[in-house]
Amino acid sequence: MQQQIIEQHPFGALEPVVQNEISRTTKRLTFKKGETLFSGDELLHYFYVIIQGKIKMFQLNLANAKEQTIFILREGDMFDTIVLLDGQTHDVMYEALEDTEVLQLPIETVRELLRTNESFNRMFFPYLAQQMRHIEELATDLSLYSTAERLIKLLLENLDPNKRLKYNLIQGLSHTEIAKLIGTVRHVVERHLKALKEDGAIAVKNKKLQILDARKLLDKIDLF
Repeated sequence: MQQQIIEQHPFGALEPVVQNEISRTTKRLTFKKGETLFSGDELLHYFYVIIQGKIKMFQLNLANAKEQTIFILREGDMFDTIVLLDGQTHDVMYEALEDTEVLQLPIETVRELLRTNESFNRMFFPYLAQQMRHIEELATDLSLYSTAERLIKLLLENLDPNKRLKYNLIQGLSHTEIAKLIGTVRHVVERHLKALKEDGAIAVKNKKLQILDARKLLDKIDLF
């Protein structure tokens, strides 16, 4: 079973002998929904790949309780790529948004793959570039666009399969978690969603957002 999981995730591009070596040092861990993760120095010693579920990476200002979600990591996502590359502690927090299962690998095993395995590099660096683009877009959105524009952009990108880190991202998320993705608070998101519903651009059915008129959303912003 362990080998099968590795074959189905990012390490599946590697040669069978390398997969076997990885499998020998890999553990499967499970986290419960709402669990705060990695309170110690685990991320300095281990690297993780999500098998199923969702994990939120976020920053929290303890002085004012403001929270900003950086990533919502899902099946096939890997972390922590920054610690992997620079070996330094990373000042972020993690929380399981759903019951989640991950693969845990010694981080030195993954660093050795970076040093020696071309097929792993061909997989890893495009993935890292996706994360870097996401961070760049997040910084730009927070700096240049209103909360209403950021919400509309998120709604549209949620439907775009070319936006891997955002495609189908908000399905099942509460308004509070959606707000943390765009740097605002729940009541602001609810106010904007109400306006979009009244305008006929979206609908909410069984607690799921549906876009009824994408053109109306596009007309409200100048992002595309």
